[in-house]
Amino acid sequence: MSKVLLEVCCGSLDDAIEAERGGAERVELCSCLFLGGLTPSIGSVIEARKRLKIPIIAMVRPRGGGFCYTEAEFAAMRHDARAMLDAGADGIVFGILNPDGTIDVERNRTLREIAGRKQSVFHRAIDVTPDPFGALEQLVEMGFTRVLTSGQQDSVPEGLDLIRQFVERAGSRIEIMPGGGIKPHAIPDILRVTGCKQIHVAAWKPQHDPSCEGRSQVTFGGALYPPENRYDLTDRDVISGIAKTVKG
Repeated sequence: MSKVLLEVCCGSLDDAIEAERGGAERVELCSCLFLGGLTPSIGSVIEARKRLKIPIIAMVRPRGGGFCYTEAEFAAMRHDARAMLDAGADGIVFGILNPDGTIDVERNRTLREIAGRKQSVFHRAIDVTPDPFGALEQLVEMGFTRVLTSGQQDSVPEGLDLIRQFVERAGSRIEIMPGGGIKPHAIPDILRVTGCKQIHVAAWKPQHDPSCEGRSQVTFGGALYPPENRYDLTDRDVISGIAKTVKG
């Protein structure tokens, strides 16, 4: 297997640190991975740039629940994009759709131009567009660096055929990166079928934080009631195993 670039999806600064220690060659830095990844704090980007040697791609997504944003949300996205890049991010990842799920060309072009010579990545919003190949051509025309996709399915293993077609159509015009629901054991087949030269993964292990245990009846997670004495952290050992797999 030829060398494949390993990108790790990170929901915190500590996630990113552990990902690099495990062998990640690039990180996507977000917050709130439960919602698919939202904009990280500017402090996280600043500290990530100080502490990491590998490239950092910062998410620009103001909320969960779709990809069609109000004028106020889009204004915030422009500010966030500039701030992340000024803080040292090597690129930004975003995706804006119209109400019918098609690509919002004007707004995406605006953020793409803010990115300038740094990397611009269109995230899995492409997985809900009604015309994926038409959307791909629009992203090529706008000059995006890369597309993150699960092949319009819930996970990459289910969407392999479309990802393979994306790769064939894209050629050298835009990078295609599989991401979403990838388990370590499936990676060799994903790379073989799609021909991709990079892959986007995540792996976590639970961590203990005892600071809320004195009043355990108090919760902060709304109706879901997640445990307040536990959080997830990137599993360095799993990432290390994946890194060995993809580096051949």
